[in-house]
Amino acid sequence: MDKNELRREWEQRIADYRASGLTRAKWCQQNGFKDHQLKYWIKRIEGSTVPSKPSTTWTSVVMVDPSSDNESSIQVKIGECSIEVKQGFNPSLFADVVKVLKFLC
Repeated sequence: MDKNELRREWEQRIADYRASGLTRAKWCQQNGFKDHQLKYWIKRIEGSTVPSKPSTTWTSVVMVDPSSDNESSIQVKIGECSIEVKQGFNPSLFADVVKVLKFLC
């Protein structure tokens, strides 16, 4: 078997593995391969196209002085978006909104 045939064979195996929905270890166990073999060929064939862990990014937050309002609140700006948070807000909901705004703005 030449190098091109071997590569095509492993490309097909990788496609089968991806389509299976199984973990790498489980797929290898069911198909008679060692986990390190599949890992090696994925890295060799896909190289830098293998998804990496997302990196953490920081977003600046600007707080506006709420003393001009009768009701206590703060305004949070994320990029070009802003939200007003009033006293008694739901912290969990606020965290979810900030996550969404980081991707949209």
